[in-house]
Amino acid sequence: MSTYSDASGVIAPLPKIRRPTGFSGVVPAFAFVGIFFVVPVAILLLRSVLEPVPGLGNYAQLIGSSTYLKIFANSFIVSGLVTVISLAVGFPVAWALAIMPGRLTSVIFAILLLSMWTNLLARTYAWMVLLQRTGLINKMLMGMGLIDQPLALVNNLTGVTIGMTYIMLPFIILPLYGVIKKIDPSILQAAALCGANRWQCLTRVLLPLATPGMAAGALMVFVMSLGYFVTPSLLGGTANMMLAELIAQFVQSLVNWGMGGAAALVLLVVTLSLYAVQLRFFGNQNPGGR
Repeated sequence: MSTYSDASGVIAPLPKIRRPTGFSGVVPAFAFVGIFFVVPVAILLLRSVLEPVPGLGNYAQLIGSSTYLKIFANSFIVSGLVTVISLAVGFPVAWALAIMPGRLTSVIFAILLLSMWTNLLARTYAWMVLLQRTGLINKMLMGMGLIDQPLALVNNLTGVTIGMTYIMLPFIILPLYGVIKKIDPSILQAAALCGANRWQCLTRVLLPLATPGMAAGALMVFVMSLGYFVTPSLLGGTANMMLAELIAQFVQSLVNWGMGGAAALVLLVVTLSLYAVQLRFFGNQNPGGR
């Protein structure tokens, strides 16, 4: 027991600090969630069913319009492509980082973090310069004789996919690295001693153990891609609009908060549904095999 000495020199025990118990201990957390999440979502929901006229007309218009359905399809197609490509590129990088010497790993991590800290708008404009018809990528491909005419890499879904994949890669490499780093190397050694070749060690040992990290990273990338605004608007153009651009257009250009709220709530429901699926199938898995 801790004690203290008062002015008269008498040693007495320190008074016990009463910690909140029961429901009172979580009141601040509930208040924070209520103020910054529940209340804004409730206001958005109300505006989506009350403006411009009460009812579900905004949702019916979103679902019934082929133009809006195309925007939803573009959003899911691009987000899915970005997620798959990020996984395909990010997994080897995460595995290499996990087995590299510590000093080299620190250098690679510094490059990854530097790319994340660089202004998003500046990175997107840099890709616009690289991907344009007279940009470095087209010049290199034509110089190597791989193409005769410049490729159209901007103002389409190709440019959006390339730019967003570059931006999303760190968000899938970092969780994958954390999971792969925890995998006990003796498991792979045991598989090799039992006769498994490298491909079998990868597909039947390493990939299953890294599945929780892959699922978490893929969910993060997919959800962030669905709500991205800057990169699709600059590299995609109006003909390849995505959901975040549609919401911004409803609110800023058309001042139609009802439709904007309906589109935003559809995006929120999709995000929460994906998160629920991820928890259902991967929430209780123990990554790393430990």
